[in-house]
Amino acid sequence: MSGLHGCEGCPVAALPITGATPRLVALVGPPNSGKSTLFNRLTGLRQKVANFPGVTVEQRRGRARLEGNHREVVLIDLPGVYSLIPRSEDERVTRDVLAGEMAGTPKPDAVLLILDSTNLNRHLVLAAPVLSLGLPTLVVLNMADELADRGGAVDPEALATRLGVPVALVSASRGEGLEMVREFLSGAVGLPPSLDLPVLADIPKCRQWAVAMGDKAGYSQPAPPVWTRRLDAVFLHPVAGPLIFLAVVVAVFQTIFSAARPLMDAVDHAVSASGAWLSAVLPASALKSLLIEGVWGGVGSVVIFLPQILLLFLFIGLLEDSGYLARAALIADRTMRKAGLQGKSFLPLLSAYACAVPAVLAARTIENKRDRIATILIAPFMTCSARLPVYTLIIAAFLPERPLLGPFLGTRAAAMLGLYVLGFVAAFGTARLLKSSVLKSDGAPFLLEMPPYRRPTLRQIALRMYDRAKIFLRRAGTVILGVAVVLWILAHLPLSGGKMPEIANSVAGTIGRLIEPFVRPLGFDWRIGIGIVMSLAAREVIVGTLGTLYGMDPKAGSEGLQAALRHDLTPGGAVALLVFFAFAMQCLSTVAVVRRETGGWKWPAVQFAYMGLLAYSGAFIANRLVTLFLG
Repeated sequence: MSGLHGCEGCPVAALPITGATPRLVALVGPPNSGKSTLFNRLTGLRQKVANFPGVTVEQRRGRARLEGNHREVVLIDLPGVYSLIPRSEDERVTRDVLAGEMAGTPKPDAVLLILDSTNLNRHLVLAAPVLSLGLPTLVVLNMADELADRGGAVDPEALATRLGVPVALVSASRGEGLEMVREFLSGAVGLPPSLDLPVLADIPKCRQWAVAMGDKAGYSQPAPPVWTRRLDAVFLHPVAGPLIFLAVVVAVFQTIFSAARPLMDAVDHAVSASGAWLSAVLPASALKSLLIEGVWGGVGSVVIFLPQILLLFLFIGLLEDSGYLARAALIADRTMRKAGLQGKSFLPLLSAYACAVPAVLAARTIENKRDRIATILIAPFMTCSARLPVYTLIIAAFLPERPLLGPFLGTRAAAMLGLYVLGFVAAFGTARLLKSSVLKSDGAPFLLEMPPYRRPTLRQIALRMYDRAKIFLRRAGTVILGVAVVLWILAHLPLSGGKMPEIANSVAGTIGRLIEPFVRPLGFDWRIGIGIVMSLAAREVIVGTLGTLYGMDPKAGSEGLQAALRHDLTPGGAVALLVFFAFAMQCLSTVAVVRRETGGWKWPAVQFAYMGLLAYSGAFIANRLVTLFLG
């Protein structure tokens, strides 16, 4: 087999790729083995993210083109696991897919087992249970470049002989050695191993077997780089570590406001210019009003915040790929334990800054059921990216930009940071309440494998940002667009003598007046009330809703909506609106996922009611305090 290290005397079988249905190949590996990097490298942009049927664990599927025969294979990126003994939901899903027991997912035709070559003695433990499944398997020893840089070595041919399956030594981040993987996908696969494997449930025996396999393959375990140890001495210092983490967070928020502004202005200009052109070429009609006021005024009001959201994911990607976030989790473990949670809760809560839905799913890695439920219940308090458009709009409308710490921190970034802190404090307090009462449980040790510091790969970060842009624009083109169209219709009915009514006298205005008595104590008018109701579909919907209700002319850009809010909303109402969105569960998708994760409506109902009560009372107090303070 050209390019593949095969087992001596081991027969070779071809992966059948005939027929209309592409063959399914599963990517399996421990966390931090570079599995997703290899998946991205093989599939490029030909991938999609969804949930397993009936299970809310995320799956990523993509198509890898095969050279020569113009066919494709489907790759499925399974959750990273250390074992196939299902102690968590992630491990159960990976085991069920490989065993062909996952509803709606056929049994894979072959497996790519990705292992970190710099940590082979530990990662090779997973090889025994995977090989015992009897599926054609290619063992991919990833991070070959790091292994060489650290002075380590491994003999892939010797390991292939011992395992009875082919072995490839690659660097997925650099794209080196991937021709071996593509050759495997094209049909060159070794038959299942014939050697005796350790019993699946016997973990100590698996570890002994893994060490023996590594020794016989001439594996030498490389020590972590000197600069990794030196950086950890600073970043994990009990005093300097938290201060550096705080400085990183402040820098991220300041950059999101300052660096994103030119890009937001460019998008704002594009939306305004296209809306102005459309207004000029279309004759006066209901269709023109729908397109200008509904679509451009509603959807366009939200799209301009895309640069900020992408910048946030850029920083998260850089921090994650560099290995720093694993250190942040260790630093946060002390704080988590004060709230009654374990360090494992930090990673789901961290992902909640992107979106609460994957955060709820990520809680499946927490083995303690009560800790898992507590993490699920507090995850929506973390400030997700959907809150960014709301926060940015209100802050920009009511708070002038002034330096607080010179160029390092301005008033708007400080306000945004304060809202993130407010959400974290609410999550911390709620966790303390839950873990000292209904979800009380014994503490569990926090074990986390520390990856070495690595240089982030711009290609992988760009792919993630592309995925997030797709998700954001898809929501803008579906949920937000749908809400904008429905609102425009309600705002222009009923017709009187063939003429559209004033918005205050429309169906939307009537609904708003019914809502207004409930929101007036918070400093809100009927437009804000409708926006809050509509934003149950998605938090950022309120921006488009207000754009539609105010009948914003696209030529006015975002400044027009900010001016309208300054006219109708008091400073106390503005602060109250920020507090409301910091606490409220304005996301039906999250409610649905929590119901599925907890197995019923009990916990999501408690969560929705608790967060709603906290949001209303917090907004009420904020409005009164600001109004009293300003006289």
